[in-house]
Amino acid sequence: MPSNLKGPAIFLAQFAGDIAPFNSLDAICSWAAELGYVGVQIPSWDGRLFDLARAAESESYCDEVRATAARHKVAITELSTHLQGQLVSVHPAYDEVFDAFAPDPVKGNPRARQEWATAQMHLAARASRRLGLRAHVTFSGALAWPYVYPWPPRPPGLIEAAFAEQGKRWRPILDAFDHEGVDVCYEIHPGEDVFDGATFEMFREALGNHPRCAINYDPSHFLLQGLDYLAFIDNYHEYIRAFHVKDAELRPDGRQGVYSGFQPWLSRAGRFRSLGDGQVDFSTIFSKMAQYNYDSWAVLEWECCLKDPRQGAREGAEFIRRHMIRVTERSFEDFAAGAADPAQLSRVLGFAGAKPVP
Repeated sequence: MPSNLKGPAIFLAQFAGDIAPFNSLDAICSWAAELGYVGVQIPSWDGRLFDLARAAESESYCDEVRATAARHKVAITELSTHLQGQLVSVHPAYDEVFDAFAPDPVKGNPRARQEWATAQMHLAARASRRLGLRAHVTFSGALAWPYVYPWPPRPPGLIEAAFAEQGKRWRPILDAFDHEGVDVCYEIHPGEDVFDGATFEMFREALGNHPRCAINYDPSHFLLQGLDYLAFIDNYHEYIRAFHVKDAELRPDGRQGVYSGFQPWLSRAGRFRSLGDGQVDFSTIFSKMAQYNYDSWAVLEWECCLKDPRQGAREGAEFIRRHMIRVTERSFEDFAAGAADPAQLSRVLGFAGAKPVP
């Protein structure tokens, strides 16, 4: 029986560029296929690869996008709106730096930027449906993140108010995705209000436990904050509907620990690494995905402070393929098992021939 999990696939965001083969969807799909990938996750904001507004409105354009990928025997796994999702909710402390993710007409205008980001999410819902996709990956954005460490002490009710506002902003977006039959898979990530299991629960509660609120599982972000990324799968597997395969390492010492982000990536205690170069236990992760019948894509997200991206991409396809599990159709004990015999069961349990209880 083939594995329920599909892959290997690759997220194109970190590879897209102005030089071939990274400057068009056709060329980058050809490159990915040559490396052994059978799926691509498309960054919806990158006009070199994809036109989100056109995809939301045009069935023929979506047919063209699918055909472009199919020429290289590659499927589209999901669309990504990580940058637009981030802009749905931005704390004022980050207004200027997050303006880099926005188009020029809305820069410097937080309300207009939020409206643009929300409109982008609605486009992504329609485009995902036209492309025949069942999941979408994004960020939650952040209103409460500047207060993640409670010093100075937070005003009472601050976090609750932030999540209530998140619920107001995201509920209409999730309703739009629900209308199109697509799950919204939030990448749980420091810097977002949804950065661990507890905050995911708070977010879902603020959304009235919306059925389209799901998870893009990425163990690297959990390892770097000291969270048990294996137990996370046990706790939240029913919500995991997308999967970024990304490695990381956390090596605290006498100078630095989890909070080492003021240092350059190369000097941090916690660093993203290419697959196989970090500390993430992918053998157990893929085993748990098989155990819980995860049936969507395993998508490489390459981020590494040391290795060249082309090498990381080349090695990543084989790494994912090697970890994919072909789910067994039979028990290893089947050779010793016989057909069910009710009389035998009664004898083995010791109640064959027993008188009925009055």
